[in-house]
Amino acid sequence: MPSILEFLRTRRTYRRFLPKPVPDAVLREALEAARIASCGSNRQTLKYALVQSPAAVAEMNRLVRWAAYLPPAQGYPKAGETPTAFIAVFQDESLPGVNDTDAGLALGSLTAAAWAYGVGSCIMGNIDRAQIKTLLGLSDRERLRLHSVVALGYPAHQSHLVPMREGSTPYYLDENRDYCVPKRPMSEVLLADL
Repeated sequence: MPSILEFLRTRRTYRRFLPKPVPDAVLREALEAARIASCGSNRQTLKYALVQSPAAVAEMNRLVRWAAYLPPAQGYPKAGETPTAFIAVFQDESLPGVNDTDAGLALGSLTAAAWAYGVGSCIMGNIDRAQIKTLLGLSDRERLRLHSVVALGYPAHQSHLVPMREGSTPYYLDENRDYCVPKRPMSEVLLADL
């Protein structure tokens, strides 16, 4: 079994997927991981919508934007490379204590649980929130704020951590169309070691 750090090094963002559906049981386990994630004061303000029917997934694909650092021809999945499921993450503002830290913890748990089954993910914030709520039949729920959408599927590419080059952090594609994700060295991010 790989170490937790090796697991996290490979649990990257994936943007091209195999045309192989993710089993419902895996999606539900990822949702369960999000549901039981730590949250402030145990308020549990997050709600979810699962999109896995081919028609709804195709519609959702029209409402999300991919890979801001890359030209659309490189960053958008082509036909046959699109995700096979989405999970929409909502913050229920009718409950006290809504915050982005809780959303981050839930998203981390969700994507890690999916990756444990080899299912890649892409957390997306550049999305058409109003149209997604309409697609999901939730447009009348004003206190339900769409935080993000997670695209899910079996990866059709690799994603590698690489050292930063000349202070540049944008990800890029290598000659195989695999993602290279520059990371700052520990010497730049560790501010104190007392």
